[in-house]
Amino acid sequence: MLRLHRFLLYVSALLIALPSVVAAQDTPTDSQPTLDNRPERLEWLQDAGFGLFVHWSLDSQVGSVISHSLVGADEEYTEWYFNELPKTFNPRHWNADELAELAKISGAKYVVFTTKHHSGFCMWDTETTPFGIMNTPYGRDIVKQYADAVRRQDLGVGFYFSPEDFWWLDRNGYEASRKQLPFEPNEHEPLAKYLKAQCTELFSNYGDVDVLFIDGAGEKPVKEVAWSLQPNCLITRGAIETPEQRIPGEAPKGPWESCFTMGTQWQYKPTNERYKSGTKVIEMLIETRAKGGALLLNIGPMPDGRIPVEQDARLREVGLWMAVNGRAIYKTRPWVVANEGDIWFTKAKDSDTVYAMLTGITNWKRGARREFLIKSATATDATKIGVLGQTGRVVEYSPGTDAEARFEQTPEGLKISVVRAQRLYNDHKWPNPVVVELTNVRAVEQ
Repeated sequence: MLRLHRFLLYVSALLIALPSVVAAQDTPTDSQPTLDNRPERLEWLQDAGFGLFVHWSLDSQVGSVISHSLVGADEEYTEWYFNELPKTFNPRHWNADELAELAKISGAKYVVFTTKHHSGFCMWDTETTPFGIMNTPYGRDIVKQYADAVRRQDLGVGFYFSPEDFWWLDRNGYEASRKQLPFEPNEHEPLAKYLKAQCTELFSNYGDVDVLFIDGAGEKPVKEVAWSLQPNCLITRGAIETPEQRIPGEAPKGPWESCFTMGTQWQYKPTNERYKSGTKVIEMLIETRAKGGALLLNIGPMPDGRIPVEQDARLREVGLWMAVNGRAIYKTRPWVVANEGDIWFTKAKDSDTVYAMLTGITNWKRGARREFLIKSATATDATKIGVLGQTGRVVEYSPGTDAEARFEQTPEGLKISVVRAQRLYNDHKWPNPVVVELTNVRAVEQ
């Protein structure tokens, strides 16, 4: 009865509110904002460089692929999904502040949270559908909790939103599908009205939304509402290149963002999961930044709201690396080459400072000196060198060890000599990349 009541409220709201909303979208005025990403927001993404993705919905209870198990499912499974799963979804241990604090310590500058995935299940208090978090034993607005907590950590608030909605399709007599619909999602007025009503809630009730990730066909009405209500919102997928589960060999033109799972699945997978190592994640971040993109790294909370320990651990490993080496990631741009073998480069946005990130070295003993040759950079009279995170004056328990970083310009290239001096782990072993900072260098003419 509660579901029917909420659905009738939704229909009434549509009849009253949507004509004016639609008219506002369809009738251009001199004061209406341009429906596009603003240059300063694209610049913000390039400066940020690293974000945290959060995939979570009611089917995390069984550890399935998020939403997609409905495609091709028979009636029995579909009804179980829509009618039974909400009855047991109760994330009693969910703590939005813990998520936001973990994002902060990881070094992420923004977070993107699944407000609604393809299943159609809404994680906010919506009047558009009974299929949402308010009709579960938990019964509280998770999106509001998330947005408030992330904002408290001074991070960018991001929403993931799917225009493709399997619950809406099922209730309107269509089979769940992403690529085989009998209508064009952007032009189907009943669906467009539904999406506009949902996006109006999201962009009216939760403060400033810094980032929107639109996943699926039907993005046109979503963008219209988002940019009309909040023209400063940066739309990534749906407006810029967002390669998924890959880093392009050749960087896309303009700002871009690559999204990756930490394991093999976006949502929590309790069994049969294989996680990337912390080192692998860091090297993915390095390559993405060297090619001018931003990395959006995903986690998937457990059904009770906790972050799996494997995911928590890797984010903290990334956080330690970022605390030492963040200058090579934030507010940087591509160098004249992305890499020379296992040495990857970024350049400071506003100075002639280049960062050489030394990857692929797993056995660099603390206190040991190594030499590298860089062919894309040449020294000037003002060039200085250092290793991020350390002074080069002290190696713990090794008095007399020379840890000073040095360079020499040779006919073959810029020869650098550096020591790994900082103690980051108790066993003195550190498997992750060391970063060399070279100030006042010039690019070698190609």
